[in-house]
Amino acid sequence: MSSSVGVGSAGGGGTDIASLLEKAKELDQLKKDQDDIVVEINKIHKKVLASPEMVDKSVDAILLKLRGLYARAKELSENEISASNALIGLLDGLLQSGASTAQKKKIEVGEQKKKRIKSDTDSARFSAASMRNQLDQAASLKGEQVAARVKSDDEKDEWFVVKVIHFDKETKEYEVLDEEPGDDEESTQKYERKYKLPMSYIIPFPKKGDPSSAPDFGQGRQVLAVYPGTTALYRATVASHRKRKSDDYILEFDDDEEDGSLPQRAVPFYRVVALPEGHRQ
Repeated sequence: MSSSVGVGSAGGGGTDIASLLEKAKELDQLKKDQDDIVVEINKIHKKVLASPEMVDKSVDAILLKLRGLYARAKELSENEISASNALIGLLDGLLQSGASTAQKKKIEVGEQKKKRIKSDTDSARFSAASMRNQLDQAASLKGEQVAARVKSDDEKDEWFVVKVIHFDKETKEYEVLDEEPGDDEESTQKYERKYKLPMSYIIPFPKKGDPSSAPDFGQGRQVLAVYPGTTALYRATVASHRKRKSDDYILEFDDDEEDGSLPQRAVPFYRVVALPEGHRQ
């Protein structure tokens, strides 16, 4: 009749767990006490069966003892029922608390999932809006002069000043016009070349009439700039600090040595752009 009650971890508070353990110990003790009573009762039964004549001599004493043992057994049994009911109540409370915690966790996970979906949706909308904005800005460059990478090979990139003729939002390509002087410098004739270039091959120039919107490249910064007297752009280094954003840049162009030194050349701010990453010259 002996038993042992084990209690694992539960999702309730420390007080509930402590009460549960106390009731479990109480139930174990009640069962042990009942086992002891049953042993005593069985001993008397065996004596009576083995020596019936003994009953005749001390029947009252034996019956009184048996009655006391059975009364105690009944009391312990009732206490066991009470302790068991108390344990069931505590377990129900802990289970309900655990279910509430699980439900709360489920709700939190659901909310997090909703937020993540919303965030992904917002990001997608932002990306789409950002792309539309880029396409609109690209289309607005029609008729403007821009810096364009018109040639590229394994060794170097060639950048020239070109005019935007059209931008196709579907293919995301510019159609540009490169105006080059003829071989005869005295000739006023110009040879025009058209190119179709991706968006990454085009860099808008700063607005000539709006110096405040132009980037400000500090001394020592490498840039891409139009070489004076040409329509070609080359890598150069800012040689000195400008006082105003409308001032010309003083630049030293790479591979522009004269008498063993690099001459400093003035270039308008609206003909200077950031050096593209990975530029080869």
